[in-house]
Amino acid sequence: MSAGRTGPVDTTEAIAFDLDGLLISSEEIWDSVRERFVRERGGRYDAEVQRAMMGMSSPEWSSYLHDAAGVPDTPEEINAEVVRRMLGAYRERLPLLPGAVEAVERAAKRFPLALASSSNRALIDEVLELTGLARLFRATVSSEEVGRGKPAPDVYLEAARRLGVEATRCAAVEDSHAGIRSAKAAGMRVVAIPNPSYPPDDEALAAADVVLGSLAELGAGLYGCLLGGEARAPRHGPRAARGGGALRCGVGPLYALRAHGRRGAAEARARICVA
Repeated sequence: MSAGRTGPVDTTEAIAFDLDGLLISSEEIWDSVRERFVRERGGRYDAEVQRAMMGMSSPEWSSYLHDAAGVPDTPEEINAEVVRRMLGAYRERLPLLPGAVEAVERAAKRFPLALASSSNRALIDEVLELTGLARLFRATVSSEEVGRGKPAPDVYLEAARRLGVEATRCAAVEDSHAGIRSAKAAGMRVVAIPNPSYPPDDEALAAADVVLGSLAELGAGLYGCLLGGEARAPRHGPRAARGGGALRCGVGPLYALRAHGRRGAAEARARICVA
């Protein structure tokens, strides 16, 4: 939809959630566990290594630590030990983000849900068991179960396949640059909720269709829009250019999506919907 025009939004039939950095604040734990392990094994761990692994599947990051970071263990041994330590950390204290359970519960009332994660299958299952959310997801996919990790589209395409829904009829909720690119490459709409500790780069954020500030903003108005309600392209002006506040349009009670000035032309794709 171009700016200044109104009309129905194509119906979304399912939603796929990311896990790490979106529902649980696990990126710091991953970083700490892998850094300690790599240094114990005499390898190299720095900001370049950390960022390179974001979105990688477990076969990819374990091979990367062996090949590029100098860890002498085999990729299989690296993966097994890191996952063992991650499971221990989760069982001691699961870093669930505020509003995560409620956001998933709200979404499940309107859509079939999938989880599309770079985490290992054992970690996905443990998180869903500890939170009680397993019952709400009709499909869950680990990127270790597909050919390529994020930013390749494989994990989202497989999530859509398991749901029995065309990927182009799905929306993805993501926090990272690799995840946003993955979902867009799969043909999905993307709702971005940037992780403040590991924010997506400007190019990835500009590709998102909607940018929200928190899981609390993922609510009825947006879901009504995704289901095919009327929507208006947001107006542009000094406030929008500065990213200085929520943009509003439509009539009646409004659900406002935050606009980020740096999003450029992609800003015109954000929908503000009647709740």
